[in-house]
Amino acid sequence: MTPRSRLLRAALGITLVAGTVLLTGCTAIVPLEPSKDAANPTCADLIVRLPTAVASLPERETNAQATGAWGTPAAVLLHCGVTVPVPTTLPCLNVNGIDWIEDDSEAPLYRYTTYGRDPATELVIDSGKVSGSTVLVDLAKAVSAIPATGQCVGVDDLTIPTDGGTAVPAP
Repeated sequence: MTPRSRLLRAALGITLVAGTVLLTGCTAIVPLEPSKDAANPTCADLIVRLPTAVASLPERETNAQATGAWGTPAAVLLHCGVTVPVPTTLPCLNVNGIDWIEDDSEAPLYRYTTYGRDPATELVIDSGKVSGSTVLVDLAKAVSAIPATGQCVGVDDLTIPTDGGTAVPAP
């Protein structure tokens, strides 16, 4: 092999390596931890229905079971198999038939957790980069793969027993 052909092969090898690094650098995997019930088969039903785009953000690859991510950098994170929430005083929103508990304690990061579905699904949304309501609408069809077993209730839904044993609607 001549010195010129060795130089040409070396240059070609460097170009291939550099091209591979550039391509893989564009599609970095989002590192996430699986939830405690991520292996629940119902989570698989949800995950296979996830859209390729949410609020116009492209889907990203994740490294954990029953997770999803969208945006570069990721502005929406999804975990299926989180702890099913108990009744709470946090706001509950119904978006396209899905009840979501909204936690804004880390705003501009909003945490939404399904209510009345087992396993529960959690979304973390960066509201500085994307509209939370758009994300909830875009993911409603996939999340509906997990059947509802309950729903949010408010004060208007409660009844108060009276002394005579007859329940009356709350004021």
